[in-house]
Amino acid sequence: MADQARISNLDSIESFRVALIVFINKTRQALDTVQDAVKRTRGWLQTEQPNYWQQQIRNRQKKLDQAQQELMSARMSEFVENPAAQQMAVRKARAALEEAQAKSERTKAWARDFDRTIDPLARKADSLRDFIDGDLTKAVAYLVEIQKILQAYNETSGPPASSVS
Repeated sequence: MADQARISNLDSIESFRVALIVFINKTRQALDTVQDAVKRTRGWLQTEQPNYWQQQIRNRQKKLDQAQQELMSARMSEFVENPAAQQMAVRKARAALEEAQAKSERTKAWARDFDRTIDPLARKADSLRDFIDGDLTKAVAYLVEIQKILQAYNETSGPPASSVS
């Protein structure tokens, strides 16, 4: 029976360590990207979109007012008997205004609910980051130590072979 383990190749441990380092780096980058996307989306929902839809409401209200004024002028005019085009313009302008108001309300609802919806998922991403930064970083250090120990073990000479008499 052999009294010594025969370790002939430490390359697989090194390959695994390198692959683990690559995984850690890519995962950190992905988590950073996710975190940035969450921040951008929060800002978009809470700042940019409400401003955009309020501006749209103002613009569409002006168009509705203008269309209503044109309809009133057409009704008062002697030359226009049936102001169908003006009525259609008023209906379209009113529908566009209602659409902008509805989208503004939906944006407000999403902004209100964003943190409640996203926080559980963000916590999971944070716990993954903790695992990556803690446990997997320690695992890389342990693999380095294992390589050193096995290298030293490999370099020591085994007990002398006893001669059978």
